[in-house]
Amino acid sequence: MLNRLLSTYLRPYKRELMLVVLFQLVATAAALYLPSLNADLIDNGVTKGDTGYILWTGGVMLLVTVVQIVCSIGSVYFGARAAMGFGRDVRRAVMHQVGSFSSREFGRFGAPSLITRNTNDVQQVQMLVVMSCTILVMAPIMCIGGIAMSIREDVGLAWILAVTVPVLGLSMGFVISRMVPAFREMQTRIDGVNRVLREQITGIRVVRAFVRERSEIERFETANEQLTQTALRVGRLTAIMFPLVMVIANITSVAVIWFGGHEIDSGSMQIGSLTAMLSYIMQILMSVMMASFIAMMAPRATVCAERIGEVLATESTVVPPAEPVTRIEHPGVVELRDAQFKFPGADEPVLRDISFRAEPGKTTAIIGGTGSGKTTLLSLIPRLIDATAGTVTVSDVDVRRLDLDVLRSGIGLVPQRPYLFSGTVATNLRYGKPDASDEELWHALEIAQAADFVRAMPEGLDTPIAQGGTTVSGGQRQRLAIARALVRRPSIYLFDDSFSALDLTTDARLRAALEPETADACVILVAQRVSTIVEADQIVVLEDGAIVGIGTHDHLLDTCPCYVEIVESQRSIQEAL
Repeated sequence: MLNRLLSTYLRPYKRELMLVVLFQLVATAAALYLPSLNADLIDNGVTKGDTGYILWTGGVMLLVTVVQIVCSIGSVYFGARAAMGFGRDVRRAVMHQVGSFSSREFGRFGAPSLITRNTNDVQQVQMLVVMSCTILVMAPIMCIGGIAMSIREDVGLAWILAVTVPVLGLSMGFVISRMVPAFREMQTRIDGVNRVLREQITGIRVVRAFVRERSEIERFETANEQLTQTALRVGRLTAIMFPLVMVIANITSVAVIWFGGHEIDSGSMQIGSLTAMLSYIMQILMSVMMASFIAMMAPRATVCAERIGEVLATESTVVPPAEPVTRIEHPGVVELRDAQFKFPGADEPVLRDISFRAEPGKTTAIIGGTGSGKTTLLSLIPRLIDATAGTVTVSDVDVRRLDLDVLRSGIGLVPQRPYLFSGTVATNLRYGKPDASDEELWHALEIAQAADFVRAMPEGLDTPIAQGGTTVSGGQRQRLAIARALVRRPSIYLFDDSFSALDLTTDARLRAALEPETADACVILVAQRVSTIVEADQIVVLEDGAIVGIGTHDHLLDTCPCYVEIVESQRSIQEAL
């Protein structure tokens, strides 16, 4: 998967990569040429006392060094451009893919894992690209060139390289093979820490309310300790590598000096050649060590690439139509015909045989016990999930044939958990209609019974809102979410238990204000309180994912025992009437 990811997203940066190879080739050639010049300076300049030759050769060495520095800077510059562009493109692709996911795919991966994959995992692969451009390209050139130059200096000592280089390579391979499972486990542990931390930050009020700080700290410490132990195991393996390389390098240097000394004594080798030989051997071993360093990063990058590839390869169950319908003839008409939804692998469907029609100018309410499938039913209409059987139509067109933008632009959804984005009150209200005027915003706030508390805020519409809307209360958050839907003025309103945090008085005022505002729109309302839906034109009663009653409030009191039970659990039938 790593090779596929690299070949796909590095393709636009071929020019930069070619320049990296070119600059690294010149820089490495210059580095390999310096020991040879140094040997020549010692043998023909120092030993003979020729100052002119020393100055000339030193000038050449200085020029070669300048070329090496310039080319090294160039290779790092273009390598960084390619790597940063690669990271940007992968993050964009992952984000685009995640944006197409339905609720089913989000549930499969989980938010903490998706965040880790798009940040930490991409960063690990990007770091591998950076190091490959700066080190991996140079390592084989230096290794092969060093071997050739060392043989050129003295063939008799080449057998030392034939022994030490394979030994070093096999040693590094053994250590790296032990790292792969450890790195795979480390990424999973990072997911676990992110999950626990996210839950504790999001649910801090619940944690404090139930005095669970100590147990939550212990839960985080457990996840943190698991990550620490895995990281320590990887660290121990990493710690072995560098001493191992240095031991082999030092043994090799001692061997070269020992056997080279004998050759100098016999007159078959000069001191300069021995000095160059030592430099080349160190360059060869350092190149192997640098390649090993990259190989050490590769297992983790491979694991991360697999996790990124898993996201990119996951197709959303909500597939855009091949030939989408882009025009709607009868806006605001919603109909479900024998609709069913079943999670993969589940024994029983969450919804089955759901059939009803909601029309413009009328309010359809959905009520039922906890877990009866009310939110799932509402999610079928904007295609947050797709029905596994039956059909869902909007404006007499199957939603699976409608263009997703056309479908969702005509819907104003207020979810069960109202979510506000970081920004201001105004930016949140304009989320569905960026060009809305301040007058439109205040009008929507008046309808949603939110104008009073927004006026009381220090900066009114420009008052900052924290991520998730944590700076306002639950009831205020619900009313701002309702106002956001009203600003859009859609043809279909979907209220998913959107009045649960409101007191009865505010609830009644809000519903009364909504009636003229939504007179021409189709309103589908999920609620728990009977008082919220008692005046609805049509009430759908769900039980265990099936419709057990449909009609007005009075009709259901006479015909639907399940509805009567719900009414009686909240108030007497006389109070309901």
